[in-house]
Amino acid sequence: MKRHAASLAALAAATATVTTIGLAAPRASADSLRGPGLPQHVFAPYVETYDTSAGPAALSRQSGARFLSLAFLQTAQAGSCTAYWNGDTSEPISQASFGSDIAAIQASGGNVIPSFGGYTADTTGTELADSCSSVSSIAQVYESLITTYNVPRIDLDIEGTSLSDTAGINRRNEAVAETEAWAAAHGRSIQFSYTLPTFPTGLPAAELAVLQNAVADGAKIAAVNLLTFDYYIGTEQNMLTDTESAASALVGQLQTLYPGEPSGQLWHMVGVTEMPGIDDFGADETFTKAQAVAILLWADRMGIGTLSFWALQRDNGGCPGTKGAGTCSGITQPTWFFSHVFELFTR
Repeated sequence: MKRHAASLAALAAATATVTTIGLAAPRASADSLRGPGLPQHVFAPYVETYDTSAGPAALSRQSGARFLSLAFLQTAQAGSCTAYWNGDTSEPISQASFGSDIAAIQASGGNVIPSFGGYTADTTGTELADSCSSVSSIAQVYESLITTYNVPRIDLDIEGTSLSDTAGINRRNEAVAETEAWAAAHGRSIQFSYTLPTFPTGLPAAELAVLQNAVADGAKIAAVNLLTFDYYIGTEQNMLTDTESAASALVGQLQTLYPGEPSGQLWHMVGVTEMPGIDDFGADETFTKAQAVAILLWADRMGIGTLSFWALQRDNGGCPGTKGAGTCSGITQPTWFFSHVFELFTR
């Protein structure tokens, strides 16, 4: 856990007042990349691909975030087995849809993680595995992402009613296992992650059941990404300590699922996704600039694998006092503050 200790200490000192940041994120060396193009420790903020004000490649350049999670893929209507970006039939999985952006990001030493689901899809029956009754068809969609864009990981964001659709949960995990077998047979490397809502005390029963089913179906999950915001508990929350306690509880839950894995490997499976500034609940759930620095240091110390936030378009101070805005954080901050802090994690 001593990697970049000097840089991290310098960051903490430089941001003691947390008003500005002047450190550039270090470039990952070639030998730090693992498998299909992800660093061992990766910062991959979500990008709202439905926001067309700037493309993913431009956002990557501007923010300095070299690895992006692209949200979301879903079907156009319930019952379909065809996934589109944002459920828009004019944006199929093809080079014509984000292909040039993804290629530019990859040429600059980064990559992307396409994400299925999200709250809207998960509550309208248009999440792919909820919509499609054919496991092989779901797997073919996953495989098409790999062959079209050469992506290193596919993210599955499961929330809302998708958490109670047991048939969809099982189809999804069976399709993950099928895709992993296909990739191995074709000399390709692919990872899958689950993004799940959490409480500060860990995953609720329904979210944990998704992972239990993955184990039962033989689906290998590389990362469990906790949505450490929008708790709606009704009281003022410390978003820093909530993240730390949720992650610690998750490791205990993972220990029951993977009893043979060492603690370090279980911590590496942990991902956390923050929401910079004021989340959808309101000011009582505010993730601050100081907490971003503290989370970076904590993430490095604990050796988690993935750090993220929702979403890159929010990383500016354009709307102080506004909760849950899609294009600004709701707090006073320099543009790209959170990206510049968290990108130090990538190595």
